[in-house]
Amino acid sequence: MRKVPLGASGLLSSVQGLGCMGMSEFYGAGDEAESQAVLARAVELGINHLDTSDLYGKGANEELLGRFLRSVPRDKVLLATKFGILRDPDAPLGSTHDRELDNSPAHAREACEASLRRLGTDHLDLYYVHRHDPAMPIEEVIGGLSRLAEEGKIRGIGLSEVSPEILRRAHATHPISVLQSEYSLFARDIEREILPTCRELGIAFLPYSPLGRGILAGRIRSVDDLAPDDLRRNAPIFAPANLPANVALVDSVAEIATHYGAKPGQVALAWLHHKGDDIVPIPGTKNVRYLEENAGAVDIRLSAEDIALLDGSLTPDKVAGGGKWSTVPTEEAK
Repeated sequence: MRKVPLGASGLLSSVQGLGCMGMSEFYGAGDEAESQAVLARAVELGINHLDTSDLYGKGANEELLGRFLRSVPRDKVLLATKFGILRDPDAPLGSTHDRELDNSPAHAREACEASLRRLGTDHLDLYYVHRHDPAMPIEEVIGGLSRLAEEGKIRGIGLSEVSPEILRRAHATHPISVLQSEYSLFARDIEREILPTCRELGIAFLPYSPLGRGILAGRIRSVDDLAPDDLRRNAPIFAPANLPANVALVDSVAEIATHYGAKPGQVALAWLHHKGDDIVPIPGTKNVRYLEENAGAVDIRLSAEDIALLDGSLTPDKVAGGGKWSTVPTEEAK
């Protein structure tokens, strides 16, 4: 799989990464053996970019990746994790009401050291502020991370879900390598200001939920297709009143996919890849077959006509219950 640079960090990422969150929490029960098989197959396919967070499974997801990293050379993996969201250690997994923000340099250092221990490595390739706490100036937050970079504990700094103004101020303090926000055929608000700002500053963009939280893969046609403890049951796009209209939109993507002998999710990912090499989607999965399906999207060359059709007909205003749906605090929510 092709590699692309992430900003001016010197890091080379596979043009598509792997989101690991669902292996440990939120999207139904995980399976250790299957998750390890997914991680191994990802590396075999040339996917070096693995994305996690200390939030996921309250550290369990980092520990899972740490077990995998014992089996591969460290330089085969571009390891990305995040800090900044505190969780109640006594709250059950899957809870969305047990968190608050701490971006302080002291917490960043403590969280970084804990992540390094769980992952079993001496450095993180990318370290994200998972959500910016507006009570703390971004210059102070990035200043703390820059000291970790100077010490060699992290190689690149990332931000998630911030405004163009915050991104500019952060980048003026220390070069930002990547920005991560939701982006898919179903969620395109970043195209107005965020993506142009990233390109002006030379910052790579990583879309999370590039398959619309799985719906664009074409396998979710009823809420009953989700596990009973799957957090997506609470997402507006999967509400019984909204899901049929959204499935119809996915069916329109599937019609395009048939011309390429592809799946709708592959077309949705290919659409993102056509947006530029500075965009690195990180679809998540805990199934080897779906991983291979997602990876196949990088070889699909959509026609100009199909790109224009997707751009013009499947617009987010047609998504029932659309818009951002986040289970973690955001600047707007504060």
